[in-house]
Amino acid sequence: MYPISEIGGLGLADKGLKLTVEDVFNADQTCLVDGICKVNGCTGSFVSPRGLIITNHHCAYRAIQSSSSTGKDYLRDGFQAKSLGDEIPAQGYTVRITESFRDVSDNVLSAITPGMSYTERTKAIEQRQKVLEKNAEKEHEGQRAEVAEMFAGRTYVLFLYTYIQDVRLVFAPPASVGNFGGETDNWEWPRHTGDFSFMRAYVAPDGSTAEYSKDNVPYQPKRFIQVEPKGVDEGDYVMLIGYPGRTARHKTASFLDYEQRVRLPYVVDLYQWQIEQMQQAGEKDRAVALKHSSRMKSLANVEKRSRGQLKGLVQKEIVATRAAAESKLQAFIDSDANRREKYGTLLEEIDEVYAEMEAKQFELDIQNLRSASRLMYFAFTIYDSAVERQKADVERETPYMDRNIDLTRRRLMLAVEDYHAPTDRNILEGMLTRVRSAGDKTKKIVAQLPPEDSLADYYAKTSLGDPGFVQSCFDKTPQQLEALEDPALSTIIRLYPKYLELREQSKSREGKLDQLYGDLVTVKQEYLKQKFVPDANATLRLTFGHVKGYSPEDAVYKSPITTLGGAVAKATGVEPFVMPQTIIDKHTQRDFGQFMHPKLNDVPTAILYDTDTTGGNSGSPILNGDGRLVGVNFDRAFEATINDFAWNESYSRSIGVDIRYALWLTGNVFGANHLLSEMGVE
Repeated sequence: MYPISEIGGLGLADKGLKLTVEDVFNADQTCLVDGICKVNGCTGSFVSPRGLIITNHHCAYRAIQSSSSTGKDYLRDGFQAKSLGDEIPAQGYTVRITESFRDVSDNVLSAITPGMSYTERTKAIEQRQKVLEKNAEKEHEGQRAEVAEMFAGRTYVLFLYTYIQDVRLVFAPPASVGNFGGETDNWEWPRHTGDFSFMRAYVAPDGSTAEYSKDNVPYQPKRFIQVEPKGVDEGDYVMLIGYPGRTARHKTASFLDYEQRVRLPYVVDLYQWQIEQMQQAGEKDRAVALKHSSRMKSLANVEKRSRGQLKGLVQKEIVATRAAAESKLQAFIDSDANRREKYGTLLEEIDEVYAEMEAKQFELDIQNLRSASRLMYFAFTIYDSAVERQKADVERETPYMDRNIDLTRRRLMLAVEDYHAPTDRNILEGMLTRVRSAGDKTKKIVAQLPPEDSLADYYAKTSLGDPGFVQSCFDKTPQQLEALEDPALSTIIRLYPKYLELREQSKSREGKLDQLYGDLVTVKQEYLKQKFVPDANATLRLTFGHVKGYSPEDAVYKSPITTLGGAVAKATGVEPFVMPQTIIDKHTQRDFGQFMHPKLNDVPTAILYDTDTTGGNSGSPILNGDGRLVGVNFDRAFEATINDFAWNESYSRSIGVDIRYALWLTGNVFGANHLLSEMGVE
């Protein structure tokens, strides 16, 4: 996952790129990168001069779900805007386009002074980042600034983004297409999911960023990505440009051991349980199921990924491999007196941080109490906001700064709209049991919690499920919130000192690890005599490879292109393998139009390729050597969930929807030919 500024040294012309590197990225002129955008936590591509974006169905899922009701069930039936006026607001969505970036490492690190504690170090860096961001936004009105840490404790880059706040849903296939195979097929190959949707970015008539207004007009990108309706074939060069989330390839064996033995098993267990609660609540009530659908999908995605990571860590013996490499590094450190004095205890000190985290793993339940229960999440966000908003802007936690508070509130209100008290009561009751199970370690916390036998009265008396009440709370001071005597708010107010303690503890660990990992990268580079690619951090990256199958186990080979015929064969009529009859009929009639693969004699549905991706690459364009769109990335193979810790060409494979399937569905099946015309596909 190469930073976009580093692609000049990759020899892409020898790999299959037919464009020049400057055609792909050039900071001083329009280039391919200008057609790529960030859509919330995903990636998207502009595919027309009128701000039309293609991304994943699962990336647009929240917008589809929040606009759905039992009367207009866009999740079940799909959505199509016949005209611009029919496009509906995607609440809580923003679009960002990278405009520029510059190294600000010296400026950021100059905030650190001798004698600072680790907590003070973290806060000083955070505050300097905020000042740089605010100053950049004053200088570049209407743009968004973010300072990203590239190498922990060492390098920082200031990114400037065009920031678009009016995003609308244009087209989404029904979930039976966009989520075909459901969690059964998630993270698996072969795959037959039409995981794509179209959205559109809007701006004010003068081109400036603006919140939703009927007077807004479609955004005109500097560059849009040309769709290639001929698609791609096995062996072809492909590249992805996008915003991959987080990887941990420069972390130590002790971190991986903590992940394997503590955090990942905890996530799997907790998320499975939450999903079960929501599934049971929505089984007989579609309105309730709709409320839970977006959150369930998000939890299920992380849960299965975590299971894949656990499996990969064990099967590939990643911890032992990393530990062996660190033993050699330690020997290198010990071989020189100066290095030994500077770095001799480095690995040991990192190990101690994770050992402390393991000793306090009961705190995971305390932390998740305020996120698993929506009621606790509402209460904490409201009260935390009120406390933080009493401070100077740059001293606040990031979500509550002036530049972020409106988005924080909008996203909270979306969660309030999906609140279902009976489900939340079950989840809170379960979380209370988990917290109490730690015995003496959580005795003081338990004393602040409501008794489980009082929860019926507790939920009856709270007003935090009322959107109007929640809105009014945002304008109150901490003292005014306390005076309301709302039971949920009162609980959080009692627990708040503990949550502040945990926040400070987290900052202390972060400060220590940033310093230690910064030193680790320095000595590793000295030892290995090579430059490293920084871990993914939601900034613009490029990865390249080829359409390529793989062998996940002995005597098994998985080819890299699936077909509509395979999808139809999977369609049992029972969830999650329900398929619209129109698709089955068109396959029977061989009504494929121009989108048939000439060798497979069928419409290709999904493709497999050996690029390097992670979360955040969802929606990334799959581009051919000419820079044309041949697919949309949406997943990895189960074996590749370990990518976050270690990438390997033999088993790391990513999955995307073939553009021919997306175009065939959009035009031939669902009749949105106006979108094909807008993309230049006739």
